[in-house]
Amino acid sequence: MSGLRWLQLSAAELNEFLGDGGTGVLSFSAGHDEPPFSLPVSYGYLADPGHFHYRLAVPEDSSKERFLDRPVSFVVHDHTDAGWRSVVATGELDDLTELPYEADALQERWGVDIPLVDIFEEPPDDVTFRAFRLDADRVTGRKEVQS
Repeated sequence: MSGLRWLQLSAAELNEFLGDGGTGVLSFSAGHDEPPFSLPVSYGYLADPGHFHYRLAVPEDSSKERFLDRPVSFVVHDHTDAGWRSVVATGELDDLTELPYEADALQERWGVDIPLVDIFEEPPDDVTFRAFRLDADRVTGRKEVQS
């Protein structure tokens, strides 16, 4: 990869790259002497207002529960026809699971496409999911440029 340099994605390029959904890695802060708690997830994205939506499986016996209220980073990357692209978003998750149906945050979810990825030992219909939104404090994107 010699001869490569990186440039920031413009807002339009960032939104085009994220589309209305896909997959990425969500990492939760785990503490001073611990590595982050990271997991691959599907996401939905709304360019305006710039929110990420997630459907997370959180079984009753899951260790994930203790991380849900901690700061997160979310990373999406891919090799496109124009080269490598990546986006990093940081902030805290909002749990939308108990909100009333009429809540604006839940209504937003109709505008996103969260891919269903079957990675569970049980049928997805038997897995309990919770709804979360990331209204990121910071979103940055980079792109590869051949020199």
